[in-house]
Formats: sequence, structure tokens, C-alpha cells
Amino acid sequence: MYAYIKGILAAKKADRIIVEAGGIGYNVFFPAGRIMLLPKNGSEITVYTYTSVREDAIKLYGFASEDDLELFIQLTGVSGVGPKAAQALLSELTASEIRIAILGEDTKTLCKAQGVAKKTAERIIVDLKGRVSVEDAVGLEIADMKEEATDDAVVEAVEALTALGYSAKEARAAALKAKEDGADGSEAVLKGALRYL
Repeated sequence: MYAYIKGILAAKKADRIIVEAGGIGYNVFFPAGRIMLLPKNGSEITVYTYTSVREDAIKLYGFASEDDLELFIQLTGVSGVGPKAAQALLSELTASEIRIAILGEDTKTLCKAQGVAKKTAERIIVDLKGRVSVEDAVGLEIADMKEEATDDAVVEAVEALTALGYSAKEARAAALKAKEDGADGSEAVLKGALRYL
């Protein structure tokens, strides 16, 4: 129905955001683990959307990139995987991490997402393995990191935090949050990021 919504980020909730566009506030379900990566309220954003129509509800699911949206559509095409489970996967893991788990037949990683049991993870692997390439998964992971960490201070903070044992995902999220809070310079971003870990 809607390919994307471009507007003002009006509010962030636990599992959704409100985007105001053309005088209308759109209630968009968004991967909970990615909400903290969004800019501050009042910023202009573009959210790529999927409209889910059921007998009892019409819901908008939103994503920060077209790639996340495409993977969401692929995941919901797997028997037994609904929008809620697909969004849980994209909340817990990046699109690249999901693709790498599929290629490596890593059910344990896929089961980290809330509501994804081992049998569901196995179905995802069987159904999608032939539609995922190593080049896509690795290339997109590098692109994701470059896109999210456009600042040298953020890159250095992420490197320091991963050396301390934090996952790249946790480190990126915390460093970006510290930068959003106004931290300037590598040391300030690192100190600020530690408060979120």
C-alpha cells in the first residue's frame, strides 16, 4: 500500500514510532532493537513500510532501509513466520547477521529472536538458503557499518568497545546514542557509550 513514509519523527515507543507526514501521525511498528538508532524526535526521517491487512487489524511495519524491508518480506513468506516474528528477528539481528546465520545454518543465532523456536529457524534456513548469497551478506554488513558509523569518533569507540568484549551491534548502538547526546571526540563518545552498556 505505502512504499515509504517521509516525515517528522514525532515519538518513539517501545515497539513502534509515530511519523508525522502531511498532517497525519502514522503509527508504525518498528524493530524494537533499532529504535535507539533513530535520530532524535523532531528529525526528518524516511521509513520503508509494509502494510499488513488482517480481518481484525491493519498495521504498518516500518524499517530504516529497503534491504530490511525486503528481508522482512522474505521472512514473512516462510510458513509459520508472521510479521511479529520477522520483526523480532530484525530487532535482534541486522539483515546481514540473519543472512549469515541462514548461510551457516545457524539455528542458535536465529533463535535469539523472541518467538522464534528451533523448528521455525530450521524452516527459515531451508526456505531462504538458496536466495541468500555470501557476497550480499558480507557486503551489506560492511555497508551497514559504514552508514551507521560515519564519524571517526564513533568508529574508534566501536573498535575500543568490541576490544572490551561487547558485540559490534551493542557497541554501535551505544556509540551512536552517545553521539546523539552531544558527545564530541573519540574519548567523549567512548565514555558516553559506556553509560548505555
